[in-house]
Formats: sequence, structure tokens, C-alpha cells
Amino acid sequence: MKAIVNIFLLLGCFYTSFSQNQETPKDSIVELEDVIVIGKRKFNHQRYEKPLASLDEYLEKSRKVSMIKRGNYAWEPTLNNMTSDRLSVTIDGMQIFGACTDKMDPITSYVDISNLNELQIHSGQKGTEFSNAIGGGINMQLKKGKFIDTGWGGAVDLGYETNGNGKTTGAEIDYFGDKFYFKANGMYRNYDNYDAGGHKEILYSQFTKYNIAINSGIQTSENGVLDATFIYDEANDVGYPALPMDVSLAKAIISALNYTHKFDREEGILSWEAKAYYNTITHIMDDSQRPDLPVRMDMPGWSKTYGAYFKLIGKKGRHNWLLNANSFYNQAKAEMTMYVEGQLPMFMITWPDLRTFDKGIYGEDIFQIDKQNSIQFTARIAHHTNEIKDELGFKSLEIFYPDIEKNRNQILFSSGVNYTLNRDNFTWNFGAAYGERAANTSEGYGFFLFNSYDNFDYIGNPDLKKEKSVELNFKTVYQKNKFSLGFETSAFHIYNYIIGLVDSELTPMTLGANGVKRYASLEYANLFNASIFTTISLIQNLNWEGNIIYSYGADNDGKALPLISPISFKSKFSYQYKKLGLEFLTKANTEQVRYNEAYGESPTAGFVIFDLNASYDFKIQEKNIYLKAGIENLFDKEYTTFADWNSIPRKGRSFFMNLSYKF
Repeated sequence: MKAIVNIFLLLGCFYTSFSQNQETPKDSIVELEDVIVIGKRKFNHQRYEKPLASLDEYLEKSRKVSMIKRGNYAWEPTLNNMTSDRLSVTIDGMQIFGACTDKMDPITSYVDISNLNELQIHSGQKGTEFSNAIGGGINMQLKKGKFIDTGWGGAVDLGYETNGNGKTTGAEIDYFGDKFYFKANGMYRNYDNYDAGGHKEILYSQFTKYNIAINSGIQTSENGVLDATFIYDEANDVGYPALPMDVSLAKAIISALNYTHKFDREEGILSWEAKAYYNTITHIMDDSQRPDLPVRMDMPGWSKTYGAYFKLIGKKGRHNWLLNANSFYNQAKAEMTMYVEGQLPMFMITWPDLRTFDKGIYGEDIFQIDKQNSIQFTARIAHHTNEIKDELGFKSLEIFYPDIEKNRNQILFSSGVNYTLNRDNFTWNFGAAYGERAANTSEGYGFFLFNSYDNFDYIGNPDLKKEKSVELNFKTVYQKNKFSLGFETSAFHIYNYIIGLVDSELTPMTLGANGVKRYASLEYANLFNASIFTTISLIQNLNWEGNIIYSYGADNDGKALPLISPISFKSKFSYQYKKLGLEFLTKANTEQVRYNEAYGESPTAGFVIFDLNASYDFKIQEKNIYLKAGIENLFDKEYTTFADWNSIPRKGRSFFMNLSYKF
């Protein structure tokens, strides 16, 4: 596999095309009804602040998404101020589960922007097509080829960032025929330790990442397409400054076979799609690079997932409907070995080879009442089972839960309704939903998992009740000519809210830990989010867009929930004159005054950060070249956000340059 990586590096390793089609503004990243467009076949990088940014940086551009940072790599996405435990995160509809008990490998870390066409971000029960969730869903749609008969093509991209000595290089090569296509692209990223504001080096923030993706398709009939996808993603020497351990290897192999058939008709079944997939993840934590530790630990983890889905899309009269029957089978296992000088190694199963089998059906119907009014209904029902396969892991949990059983079955249900009205330049949306989710592997079956955020060991609870959420949402947008103004809000009342609570009778396994928490269910918790967003064309070629977001979270005692954002603000001025583009960006947070020390939180100061960039595209011998350069954190501000694990500061001033060449 290393040889394959080196071949791609010799090619140059990556191509990302960030264009829009002609009907939409030429943005490389655009949020349109919960969709962030990343890349298409055409070549156009205009207006995105940093074309070769990581996927994590792309996700942060969404109004609803925040990113939890434990270092400079593998940020964890949150949606509606809910972490990945309460979200459905998929890659092209495929279920993938991380192999790290410390959540150092969110699913988003196993793909790259070079793989993706768009990010589909759906709030609440709108995001449950592929699995049950409470907060919503993020589906990373992969780039695929087309039958456009343009022959061979490709591109090379190069990027450099001064802060952290960050190097990005890559290439794509593709062939598009009238009956067959082939796409292959790769990415290489290498970063040293970065500096926070004031030139303070953040140790253990380095990483190296390789990513290779291959997609090929054949037109089997006039309306049928068979395509296959393969992704190899590997990160090594990954430092996590906010944690006591680093990662020597995080590796994923993702594969899928997909068949799509479309019908030439206006009503009835318009298309059907069948997909089978397999993915495997290996994740190895170690602390071999950390000095002077009294205890050394190796913590490997493995996750394998098999899955399939069958989707129908159709139309009948004023009904536009979708039906998706899907299933996945996941195997999750993790262990830990502790080494103390002068003593025998101590071995422990931290995930007990848990097998999760989920079978579900999702349905959606959009009924067009008239030209201005429509109503959408969604529903999902699933049968969810867990089975412990490791005998030692089962016996370990049996110490705390004498009546534990190896098997558990649950029925999960969700439904929602959303009404849309378009009138007099206004769009109005009103929605209500109900959702359920089962505890994940760590919540249900984790065994002495150390959380450095609050400095507690955690033990799972196999008897946890299902979380149940009642959701209300509202959105309105006024748009006329080149001006738009919108307001959006959502509220969640979550019963049986799962969180860790202190068990004073237990002794921690980790030296220096404050104690042990068991996962338990609170009676309820409340979450509320509201945002105002606008886009204005000030003068010719000069535009401004901005948004302000307010969030609130409280448990049944009125105390703050962890990782709830303070008021945040983003602004962007963009100017385009012929082939020259300029941007000035601002992002700010107010002081975090509502926090909960019981969950390891501390106050964070408010901040204002400024970025500046310029772009220019031109041609040499009819070949497209795109150049973009900029400065991030212009005034080298030292700051940290509410979502930075253990208050590790973010990057200080950094200069970057991206060069793209398409042939």
C-alpha cells in the first residue's frame, strides 16, 4: 500500500475542483438548504477562503456545525451543539464507525475534500435517512465521474502554510467516455507543530496524512449505471496536545459497489439504487513520544462494518416520495495494556468486541399543496441489536452489572413533519419531530475509558434507556434581487439524556484521575439554537455576508450542558474584478460565561479574528491555473474557543498559498 501512496505522490497527489454549475454563484463552498457544495468536475476555485483546506475547516463554514478540537487533526463535528454520539455521520450513505475509545477518529477524519462533491447537512430528524439520530445527519457525498466523452484529463495542486510548515500536494487523473469512466486522486498532507498567537509552540500537534480514492463506472444499459468506489486513508505520527496520548496509526479502507437505474417517465418509480459496502478501521494510540510518564499505555482499536441499502425515488400526482431500506453490521473492539516499571503488564478489554446489527426503513413524502405551499413527512423505524462477543469483556462488565445479558434488542422510531410556504419574496418553514436513539458503544459497553476533558474514567451502562427527543424548528428567509435576510431556530427537549455521572464508590484505573463516572440517563435536557444570516450586494462586485448564532443548553436542574457555544459571529466581504478576487473575513465569539465545571469546563475569553486573502486565475496554453494566497489570524491573536479540548489555543498568524493546474 505504501508503494501505491508513493506512486500518487510522484504524480503530485491531488486534484480538487471546487466549482458550481452555471445556475449557481461561482462559490467553492455554498450552503443551500443544508448542503455545502465542495467540488464538481469543472475547474473553478473562486471565493473559497482556502482551496486546499482540510475537511474540518470546510465543515466549520456551516452555520449549524462547530468542531471540537483535540489537536490540529481529526476535529469532531457537532451539529445543533450535539456531538457525534447524537448524530448520523455517513459517507455516501455508508455507515462507518470510529475505532478510538477517546473519539480521536471521527468519521470525517477518514476522507478528504479531494474525495467529496458535497456535504449534506440536515438538522434533527431530517438527517435520519441512513440511521437513527437526535441532532441531525451529515452525509459526505463522494465525487463520481460522468459519461461525457471528454477523454483523459487531470490536475495537480500544491499548497503551503507557514504556521506548522504545512505541505499539501496531490493530483487527479481521470478518463470520461460515453460508456465508461475512471477517476483516481490522491492527497498528501504533512504538518509540524503549529504556533499559537504570540509564537507559542503547541507541542504534539504534528500529523501526516495520505488519502487515495478510486471511482470507476460503466453504463450497463441506457438507464443503468454500475460503479465501484475504493478509498484508502492513513494518518500517522498524529499528535494530540489536548490529550495524554498520540496516535501512531489511523487507517481506513472503504469500499462500495453501487447500481443505479433511472426511468424515463414523469410519474411512478423514477429511479432505484442498490449499494453494498464494507469498511474497516484500525486505530492505534500510544504515548511512546511523551516523556517521563509513570505508566505507559498501548490502546489499539478496530472497527469493521458491512452494510447495504436499497432506495426508491418516485412521484405520484403531487407527491414526491423516497423510500430507503438499509442495514449495517458493525464489529467494535478495543483494548489497553499498561506498563509500569518493575511490574507485569496489565491488560484490559475496553470495548468487548461488540456486534451491532441494525435494520431500518426510512420514508419521506413531499406533498405539493399548490405552487406556494408544501408539506413534508418523514418517518423511520429500525430494529437495533447489540451482542457482546468477547468473554473477558463480558466478565469485566458483569462486575458492575451482575444481571447483564450478552444480547439486547431495541426498536427505534422517529418521525417529522415540515410545512413550507413561499410568498412575496418570503420563504417560511415550520417543523416538528420526534426521534429516538440507542446508546453507542462507549456509553453502553465502555470499560474504564479515560476522558482528559474532565479527568474522569468512564464506565458504560448496558441498561441505558433510549434517548427520546421532541423537536420544534422554524425558519424564514426574505430574498429580493441581491439581498437576503434569514432567521432560523430549533429547540430540542431530550428525555433520558445520556451523560456521565460521578460514582463515588469506584476507584479510577488511570493514575491522577479525579474519579469514575458511569453513563446514566438524566430525566431530560433542553437545547436551543437561533441564528440570523444575511447576504447583501453593496456595490457592483462587492458583497457582504454574515451570521450571528445564539445557543443554550441545560440539564433537568437548569445547569449548563457541556460544549455549548457562546454567541458567535462571522462576516465576509468579497470583491471580484475580472480574474482577481479579494476577501476580508471576521469571526468572533463572546466570552463563555455559562459553563459547568462538573463536566470539566472552564471560562473562555471572547475574541475577534481577521483573515485576508486574494486569488487570481489565468491560462497558459489553454491550461487553467489558479493561484490563491492569504493570511489567517492577521493580528496573531492568542485565543481558544469553547470547543477546544482542555483550552488548547488555536493557530496564530499563518500565511498560505495554493496553486492549482488543470490539464
